[in-house]
Amino acid sequence: MKRTRNIMVAVAMAATLSLAACGSDDGAGDGGSSEGKIGVILPDTKSSVRWESADRPALEAAFEDADVEYTIQNAEGDAEKMATIADGMIADGVTVLAIVNLDSDSGAAIQEKAAAQGVKTIDYDRLTLGGSADYYVSFDNTVVGELQGEGLAQCLGDTPANVIYLNGSPTDNNATLFSAGAHSKLDPIAAYTQVGEQAVPDWDNEQAVTIFEQLYTQAGGDVQGVYAANDGLAGSVISILEKNGQAGQVPVTGQDATVEGLQNILAGTQCMTVYKSAKLEAGALADTAIALVKGEDAETTGTTEDATGDRDVPSVLLTPESITKDNVKSVVDDGGVKAEDVCTGDFAALCEAAGIS
Repeated sequence: MKRTRNIMVAVAMAATLSLAACGSDDGAGDGGSSEGKIGVILPDTKSSVRWESADRPALEAAFEDADVEYTIQNAEGDAEKMATIADGMIADGVTVLAIVNLDSDSGAAIQEKAAAQGVKTIDYDRLTLGGSADYYVSFDNTVVGELQGEGLAQCLGDTPANVIYLNGSPTDNNATLFSAGAHSKLDPIAAYTQVGEQAVPDWDNEQAVTIFEQLYTQAGGDVQGVYAANDGLAGSVISILEKNGQAGQVPVTGQDATVEGLQNILAGTQCMTVYKSAKLEAGALADTAIALVKGEDAETTGTTEDATGDRDVPSVLLTPESITKDNVKSVVDDGGVKAEDVCTGDFAALCEAAGIS
């Protein structure tokens, strides 16, 4: 996998194309002119709040700034529903289709059908293994895992520690990359001992509570650190640590820089998270999709290996940022979350101490 680790991608691109946009009840652009239409299918609302709270508004802003016709829908964690949405978008005339797959098999089937209809496809955030996407737009997900591993190591220090790994969905290639990146940083540290590891189906936070409690019990409660693949899973872990009087004593990682994750960091119950700017990622997707609508090649930063499909996918890979208590403010300043959402109730004083207002 080739990567460029420092990249700035413009969020807006002017367009002078000539077809009036039409509306939709689920996120269609109602202005602008275009020779084509862009469809985006988000995966769910359960695995992470980011898809609706961050990605959707960022994508809408990017497409509207670029003056292109678009529609954005959410599959709500249902692969069959995603396939139905894709069929509808293709029938409705989208010329570019971007998906966040729920699993590679169903994602590949959607892309195959789209290609047969002459529709260009983009993998957004998650690579579809064995798929046929023309482009892949995401953050460098191995680096995300590396930041998580480094963050946990910084919180644990050099003292001996038993570590549990709570990975994301086994059907999500990103989860595999996150875990691999974290292991690459933590495994070489002789002071750390892995005492449990398990993936959480569909990134389900409720299942994560049960899974982590079982791992914690199997380890006899002798746990000093937890790798949790995102903020939702981290919240599940913290709930069990609280139940056992260890919240704030056991460092826990996260990802997505959600309101809950940032609040947990400010409260000291979560060690760190990883910020992936939705504005930046949405801008990269918009630029890529708009280039395809115009019949042009998109600008990329390299390629990503799809070993299942035996091909290298042209890619735009962005650089994620590690967030700890010291720089929570940077997420607010960047517009990733609103201060008023984070700084509620007891968190107001913690925000003030962190320079957030």
